[in-house]
Amino acid sequence: MRAILERLVAFDSVSSRPNLDLMHYVQEVLGQAGIDAVLIPDAAGTKANLFATVGPQGVGGVMLSGHTDVVPVEGQVWSHPPFALTEQDGRLFGRGTCDMKGFVACAIAAMINAARRPLQVPLHLALSYDEEVGCLGVPSLIELLAAAPVRPVMCIVGEPTGMQVATGHKGKIALRATCLGREGHSALAPLALNALHLGADFMAAVRALQARVAASGRRDGDYDVPYTTLHVGKFHGGVQVNIVANACVLDFEIRSLAGEDTDALLADLAAAAEAIVAPLRAGFPEAAIGIERLWDYPGLGTPSDAAVVNFVKGLTGANGTIKVAYGTEGGLFSARLGIPTVICGPGSMAQGHKPDEYVSLVQLARCEAMLAALLARLEAGF
Repeated sequence: MRAILERLVAFDSVSSRPNLDLMHYVQEVLGQAGIDAVLIPDAAGTKANLFATVGPQGVGGVMLSGHTDVVPVEGQVWSHPPFALTEQDGRLFGRGTCDMKGFVACAIAAMINAARRPLQVPLHLALSYDEEVGCLGVPSLIELLAAAPVRPVMCIVGEPTGMQVATGHKGKIALRATCLGREGHSALAPLALNALHLGADFMAAVRALQARVAASGRRDGDYDVPYTTLHVGKFHGGVQVNIVANACVLDFEIRSLAGEDTDALLADLAAAAEAIVAPLRAGFPEAAIGIERLWDYPGLGTPSDAAVVNFVKGLTGANGTIKVAYGTEGGLFSARLGIPTVICGPGSMAQGHKPDEYVSLVQLARCEAMLAALLARLEAGF
């Protein structure tokens, strides 16, 4: 596992860059153990998902899922090289060690170990690309599984949970609001229509809806933030200070609890946008605020008494379950394929996306122990 992790971290697999070298390495390592791994390339042929199986055919089995892309390091000050594995004080530093190449290395090692054992139930490995930019790469992998004659009966997504069993996360909708006004000289600003002001008014509407949802919307106390959230992440427009801006763009998101009526929230935002521009159209017929849905992924809400939950708790020795604030591909496996899914992996997301990202050796050892227990169950037929 350690040698595999060292190689994985050395690949600069930031989402904006190709990942084929990394996937070919994984394919080669698995091939040396006699495991056939299928690559599913993207349309450009620069990235790929990977799927591999060990054990008997025609049986559902357990799927281990992870993503291979990482977030950028630009603008961060590291005391260790980000794309080289460094051990210090019981921790392994490097970009992706926590999120989530540590688990991927453990999963690859488990596949190699599984190939040497007489499994009665198969073990599957699913590795994806572009998870960090909205779970954009995994749909082709889902299509492969949807067309397969037999699907996995359960899935473990190895995002960092401190090796606790997580049953849920919020869904996400990424959105863009484009505000159109009329340009003009700033000396005559009242005769123009400032799109930045429209954007500010729309941002206020987003914040007002957030306040209403926080005060009276659905709640789930298992989350640190127990309600659906709306958040504006980018606000851009204008050319220079003496020109009234004719356009601006806001990128924002909705992170929703299971069961939240997101269509109703979007309708409220559309109504708020129309209320902002409608009084202006007599003088400025081009006035508009258009809302575009960029991408989304569903939340995960596996029942706490589901078979997959009890099974993975048995592997880890956990007594309870948690829910996580961040999104994963688990919601897609559950919603689109009907595969019961939990999240359980080494490390803490508190270390992810930061300089000097790390995973502890203790956490990796606990992950290896979980996967060893999994192989024993697969060999015994569950």
